[in-house]
Amino acid sequence: MSAHYAFGPQDDDAIIKHRLLTRTTTTRGEPPLKKLQKKFMSFATEIEKDADNISDCERLYKAFLQEINTFELPLLKSKAVVDANIREKESFIELQVEIERQILQAQTDIEDLKKQLEQSKISRQHKEECEAIRKLVSLQPPRSETEKLIADLEKEIADLEGENIACVRTLELRKKQFALLLHVVDELQNSIEDEQKSIAYELRAIAEEQKMSIEEGSGGASDAMAVD
Repeated sequence: MSAHYAFGPQDDDAIIKHRLLTRTTTTRGEPPLKKLQKKFMSFATEIEKDADNISDCERLYKAFLQEINTFELPLLKSKAVVDANIREKESFIELQVEIERQILQAQTDIEDLKKQLEQSKISRQHKEECEAIRKLVSLQPPRSETEKLIADLEKEIADLEGENIACVRTLELRKKQFALLLHVVDELQNSIEDEQKSIAYELRAIAEEQKMSIEEGSGGASDAMAVD
C-alpha cells in the first residue's frame, strides 16, 4: 500500500518559503506573528477598560514587549543570513567574471603562440631552402669563404632552433595553465552546488528539529492536562 502525505515533494519549497516568511516552524501550533497580534490586542483591550487595572496593563505590556523581542530576534538573524548570502553571491559573480576574463586571455595567448610557432616554422623552412641554395653556390667560391658562410648559417639555425624550443615550452606552459584554470572553475562550480545543497539540507533539518521539539512540547502539555 502506497503512503499518502498531506504535502508532496513538489510543495516543499513553497512550504519552506511560507514558514520562513511567517516565522512558522511547524504546521501545528500558532504562528509567532499571530501570537504577537493577540498580545497586542489583549494589551489594547485592557487599556480601554475603565476599571482600576494598572497592574494588569503593566503585565500585558511587559508580555507584549517580550513577544516583540522574541519575534524580532529571528528576523534579525534571517536578515544577517540573507545579507551574508548576497555578499557571497556577489563575490562569486566577481570571481566568475575574473576567471572568464583569464580564460579568454589564456586563449588569446595560446593563439598568439601558435601564430609565432607557425612563423618560426616558416622562417626555418626558408633558412633550410637558403642552405640548400648555398650548398650549390658554394661549389664555386673559395673554401675559406664557404666555411665562413656555413658557420654563419649554422649559428642562425641554432638560434632559430633555440627560439623554436622556447616557443614550444611556452606553448606547453600555457596549455598546462589553461588546464589548471579549467580545473579550478570546475571545482568552484562544484563547491557552489555543494554549498547550495548543504544550505537546503540544513534548512530542512532545522525545520524537522523544530517540528519535533514543538510536538514533544505539545505532547508534554497534553499529558500534564490529563493528570490534572
